[in-house]
Amino acid sequence: MPMSVSPPRAGAPAYFDHAATTPLRPESLSAMLPYLTEHFGNASGGHALARRARRAIDEGRDTVAECLGCEPGEVVFTSGGTEACNLAVLGAPVSRGSVVCSAVEHHAVRNACAAVGGAEVPVDSSGTVDLDRLDELVDPDVGLVSVMLVNNEVGSIQPLADVAGIVRERAPRAILHTDAVAAVGFLDVAALTSVADLVSVSGHKFGGPKGAGALVVRNGVQLSPVLHGGSQERGRRPGTHDVAGIVGMAVALAAATAERVQTGERVAVLRDRLADGLSAVPGVVETGVRRNRHGHPDRAGKVASSCHVCVEGVDQEELIVLLDDAGVCSSAGAACASGALEPSHVLMAMGLSASQAKSALRFSLGYTTTDAEVEFALAAFPKAVERLRA
Repeated sequence: MPMSVSPPRAGAPAYFDHAATTPLRPESLSAMLPYLTEHFGNASGGHALARRARRAIDEGRDTVAECLGCEPGEVVFTSGGTEACNLAVLGAPVSRGSVVCSAVEHHAVRNACAAVGGAEVPVDSSGTVDLDRLDELVDPDVGLVSVMLVNNEVGSIQPLADVAGIVRERAPRAILHTDAVAAVGFLDVAALTSVADLVSVSGHKFGGPKGAGALVVRNGVQLSPVLHGGSQERGRRPGTHDVAGIVGMAVALAAATAERVQTGERVAVLRDRLADGLSAVPGVVETGVRRNRHGHPDRAGKVASSCHVCVEGVDQEELIVLLDDAGVCSSAGAACASGALEPSHVLMAMGLSASQAKSALRFSLGYTTTDAEVEFALAAFPKAVERLRA
């Protein structure tokens, strides 16, 4: 029997999977539509329709550069975060075995590093990279280090400035890449990633369209294409430009950047209420460290949008299904790992057991999250847990 809880809005679920994808911003859709219809030209051409497409790309590049704190010529448009991260790791001029990444990286980085024989740096119980071990692993032979700004599963914010300090001292010629996909809209990405040589972002994580992303490549950093074809993106990423996607992503990024402080403060309050309420259910333990005030001054805490818990005695997949039936959208972790038989590599790296990892649930909030959705989830969650335990 379905649980008797009224939805926050008629016919709409309480959506807590923003880390997988955010709703498309209305202003992004409006900006994209002309380039999906009458302004359909290929930006590589020379006629009026092509020139209009080229202008749209140039304007989008200017916007993205301003928001990410780089020069327009340093922006390389990609098909999303995975391609941006792959291009960063596999396109860097490094020899096999000279790549280092954290043990909690997104699969787009972790698997790319593994493909070239890279090493992993462990993390502590909050998911924060172990700087002492990083210092031990990085030496002058290391060509690239990749440490994400925010973890996509548990929301841990990495001490990127400290990472950069170690890399610059221990391996002065190494390239530093950061996956900032989960940080946009909640952190000052331009300032925090200024220490990195390569920065990856993905449009659909902050209200832009799926299939649009970018990699910041600082001037002077050598990068070889992973794809081979035309001369688009200064030869670093060939292929016909997705004009509508670029336009939509740029508009969404500008909006997310402009609203960042206000959205972050509002969402942090909602996240705290949600996390406190979920943790009040017996056998529910929150993962990670929300803020430094929890007695861990050396840890940066987690991004405001992240609420991650382990639910004792409950299988995550069964709980997700039951919550979904009740009208609450949540997830077991990274969307790219959905259906995986193995427990989350992020949670295992944090020291959780396999059974704990299999009981984990991720609630990720975003710019559209409302008070009503939080209250709805807090009403539905205990009933779902009780039903499964019974």
